Amino acid sequence: MTEQRPDATDSREPEQHPTENSSTHKSRWWIWLIVAVVIVIVVVLWQRGGGAPAKAGGDAASRPVMVTTAVAHQGDIGISLNALGIVTPVYTVTVTSRVQGEITHVYYQEGQMVRKGDPLIEIDPRPYQAALTQVEGQLAHDQAVLNEAKIDFERYQQAFHRNAIAKQQLDDQEQVVLQDEGTVKNDQGQLANAKVNLEYTRITAPIAGRVGLRLVDPGNIVQANSSTGLVVITQLQPITVIFSIAEDQLSQIQQQLRKGKKLTVDALNREASTKLASGTLLTLDNVIDPTTGTLKLKAIFDNSDNALFPSQFVNVRLLVDTLHNATLIPTPAIQRNAQGAYVYVIKSDQTAAMRTITPGTTDGTVTAVQGLEPQEVVAVNGFDKLLDGAKVAIRTPTNGSGGTSGQGQQHQTGQNDGNQSAPSGSSRGGSAGGNNGASQR
Repeated sequence: MTEQRPDATDSREPEQHPTENSSTHKSRWWIWLIVAVVIVIVVVLWQRGGGAPAKAGGDAASRPVMVTTAVAHQGDIGISLNALGIVTPVYTVTVTSRVQGEITHVYYQEGQMVRKGDPLIEIDPRPYQAALTQVEGQLAHDQAVLNEAKIDFERYQQAFHRNAIAKQQLDDQEQVVLQDEGTVKNDQGQLANAKVNLEYTRITAPIAGRVGLRLVDPGNIVQANSSTGLVVITQLQPITVIFSIAEDQLSQIQQQLRKGKKLTVDALNREASTKLASGTLLTLDNVIDPTTGTLKLKAIFDNSDNALFPSQFVNVRLLVDTLHNATLIPTPAIQRNAQGAYVYVIKSDQTAAMRTITPGTTDGTVTAVQGLEPQEVVAVNGFDKLLDGAKVAIRTPTNGSGGTSGQGQQHQTGQNDGNQSAPSGSSRGGSAGGNNGASQR
């Protein structure tokens, strides 16, 4: 039998083709490329998270920070109580008619300022003039009858002295005179009433103030003593403001009133940024509201410029006392963090030092503080870049009273900067400042 040899193709390895090797090398090249990209991304992220802030912080620390400064000074500041009040007129009159008739004239203009006694409305006076004439005629008739009775009484007296008449006739004539005198007096009363009614046809302003919108027109018929008003007049000068305070604050006010002091009251606009008028405390209410625990107070204002308007809501600042010889700085210079309030003190070497302070009474844009000495310079803005120990460049120094025109800009900038979160320490503040500096660059 023929020996069968195994097939040579079975024992040999498969032949490697060039196309398969190139495909394998190509796939491995893409893997290495992906790995390299991932490494680059990791390095970039690490640099942004750790290395870049440090570098930016170093750049920011090396450059001076532009700030506006103010000088702490010693002075007086008021201790005030703030409340919400409503403007209330001293007098408000709704004018009505006391006689019936047709309106013939309206003399006032809507919104006009009138004085006491100025004519407002006229009602047809002819019916009341006719009634007055009738009463005058009746009075003249009754006076003539009275005079005739008096003449007869004198004759009866002479006849009685001559014993020509009886005593009874004389007495009867005396009573006739008395009756006629009563009739004349009644006519005089009716005459006065007719004159008053005629005067009521001409309606005048009972007080000085501002006239409201017109409620009637010529030709309207008005009724006597009607509840419908013809015109409303509101007094504007002087004017009062009613506001409420907490009962816990009552003792401070009473203590000053017992000393005979007149407490100053300022009326501010809704934002409490502009003073509208200044007046004095007039009186206190006689009872505390048990539901709210507040007491009503009334202040009076001259209101010579009509800055206050009836029923207007205003912010009220009641000056209770004055703190003397306090260290004062602008309110925008005060910053706060988790540890409390602090300021940046600018040293003589043009570096900033963070210092913890204790704020006290605030009066507008000025605050009394403890922890600062007079004549020390503090930063008013630039807090987003300012760090403890950072170099600074002073833009425009001003005094701490805020009397210059630039203080309003400082106050606004300080408020915007104060809304940002303050650093709790130098290390955290350095990172924050570095990030801000890098983003600006």
